[in-house]
Amino acid sequence: MKKAIILSSGGVDSTTCVSLAVDRLGAENVVTASIFYGQKHKKEILAARKVAEYYHVRHYEFDLSAIFQYSNCSLLAGSTEEIAHESYAEQIAKNGEGKVSTYVPFRNGLMLSTAASLAASLFEEDEVDIYIGAHADDAAGDAYADCSEPFLKAMGDAVSIGTYGKVHLVFPFAEMNKAGVVATGLALHTPYELTWSCYEGGEKPCGTCGTCIDRAAAFAANGVKDPALGEK
Repeated sequence: MKKAIILSSGGVDSTTCVSLAVDRLGAENVVTASIFYGQKHKKEILAARKVAEYYHVRHYEFDLSAIFQYSNCSLLAGSTEEIAHESYAEQIAKNGEGKVSTYVPFRNGLMLSTAASLAASLFEEDEVDIYIGAHADDAAGDAYADCSEPFLKAMGDAVSIGTYGKVHLVFPFAEMNKAGVVATGLALHTPYELTWSCYEGGEKPCGTCGTCIDRAAAFAANGVKDPALGEK
């Protein structure tokens, strides 16, 4: 039976990937993996653990923070930059297209490489799909180049070649916006109440950072309450 490893951030997109993989393959064939990269809080890692527990899947965690210690990305604990409290659309309108302040240098490339190594180690003789929840809104305006379809396809080729054709990259939402991701998850009864998206590490989501704004809009587009923000 094919196996799957889901890069799980504990947020909406990756948790929807967990739902999708469990639906397709069964929980016994699904593993989640989370990466600590030096971010300002661990709320998302804790959420990923809860999601793994909910689905009764094995969960692995890796610390790659040393690699990012030289970056001044606003998401990182050692950064001198503040997290922007405006939508990605507003940031692009103000600063033009290109990377946003919350882009972590080649993060997805490193995460996918980690997952590929894990897949080839855990399931040496099996076919394995690595799921990543990148979607079209992430890539819009070239905000996150490592969420774009060309990047994901190139990484997929590299992963497949480097694992003797055993491990494959799956990016089911690359052509879908976040509202579409939420629609998919709602149909699969994804436990969004367990997820965390906010870039800040407070008791409750701030509601004003880019990811909080996009998340609220995605739930509103589906006419349902966001269990984290409590907004329609």
